[in-house]
This record gives sequence, structure tokens and C-alpha cells, in this order.
Amino acid sequence: MLEITKNINALNWQNISDEMNRTGYAVVAKFLTQEQCGRLLNMYDNKDGYRKTVVMERYRFGLGVYKYWDYPLPSLVNDMRKDLYPKLVPIANLWMNLLNIHTRFPDTYSELQAQCYAAGQTKPTPLILKYGQGGYNTLHQDLYGEVYFPIQAACFLNEPDEDYIGGEFVLTEQVPRAQSKAIVLRPKRGDMIIFTTNFRPVKGSRGYYRANMRHGVSQVISGDRHAVGIIFHDAVN
Repeated sequence: MLEITKNINALNWQNISDEMNRTGYAVVAKFLTQEQCGRLLNMYDNKDGYRKTVVMERYRFGLGVYKYWDYPLPSLVNDMRKDLYPKLVPIANLWMNLLNIHTRFPDTYSELQAQCYAAGQTKPTPLILKYGQGGYNTLHQDLYGEVYFPIQAACFLNEPDEDYIGGEFVLTEQVPRAQSKAIVLRPKRGDMIIFTTNFRPVKGSRGYYRANMRHGVSQVISGDRHAVGIIFHDAVN
């Protein structure tokens, strides 16, 4: 069994599920080893293996650069995508049930991918991001087509306060008829954050309601910050 698969299977998924249901996100400390972080970090400057490079400033997404990997994905990225997905399906389907949304997600990543292909979504979405001094990412949701999975993950490749300062991971939650709530996280190298792609169920006095959430990155004061995004649905382009 691959090392990353063993790590995924060994996680306390009950605790992760409880955190996801309570807050819409869960922090998994030391998910990747320093060697795995270095391996991913070294991929950033590769000329091959990517289908698209996005200079964020051009699109007013922020200040930084991210690259979408092409198929075939690097083995470590592919294994994370394939093996995390079935662990997250029960959470996603519970959310759909609580919010009376009729969508039900399949048990395996290959079945989700088949749904994406049938909808014309054939472009891989896992990506690696780099923010230098002054870099940031505006609040957003990673929706790429009609088919989307409501949970995604990010893995962090640098050590805060050593490799960079600033660059916190930011989530905002919009509560109906109220101001947005901000959540600021400072993940360390090797940590993974699992979080909602666009909304989560929240229990109110009349049952569950949908709280929309967005994510972004605060300004990097100095240094370089790299992260890998694991998005499970594919994109139209």
C-alpha cells in the first residue's frame, strides 16, 4: 500500500467528519512529510506537466501564480485525489440530505470523474500555487462546471515565520441576514485543510439552512508561500 494511502486510511475520520459538520473545515496536522512537501515544491518550476498557468493579477484574482497539472497527474497528487474522495463522500451526501438537495455523490472517484466527463468537464483541476511578497488570493469558490464536489483540500508546503510571513488561509461564512464571519488559519508545512467548496449546512431554529462560504489567502508580507489544491471535480476548460 502506498505511503499516502496508508496515511489517509490512518486518519481519524470520525473527528474530521465532526469538525466538517460543525465548522465546514478541518485541519489535519502533519499530513505530508517534509520529503513529500519538498517533492511537490520542486515540481513548481517544471516546464512540463501543466495544462494551464494563471497569472492571478491579469484576472484580478489577486497577486500570485498558479498552475493546473495535466493528466496524467503526478502520482502523489493523483493518489491524494483518489484516496481522499471516498472518505469525504459520506460527509458530502449527509450535507445534501440535510439541505434537501437531491444530488447524491458516487462512492468512488472514478465514478465522479465519469460524471464530469459526461458533462463535458475533462480538464484536471489539481493545482500548485505560489505567492511571493505582496501576494494574496481574493475570496472565491472553485466551481468549474455543472458537476462539482462540495468539499476540497489544500496542502501547505512551506513553514510560516521561517519561509514566509503573512499569507494566512482565510475562510468567510455568510450567515443569512447577517454580516459575514471570517476564519483565519495558519497551517504549518505538511498540514492539510479540508474545507467546503461553496457551502455547508447549519442548524437553525427551523431546521438546516445553507451557509455560503468562500476562501482566499491574506497578503504575504515576505518570503514565498506554496500550496497544493486538491479539487475532485474536473473543469470545462
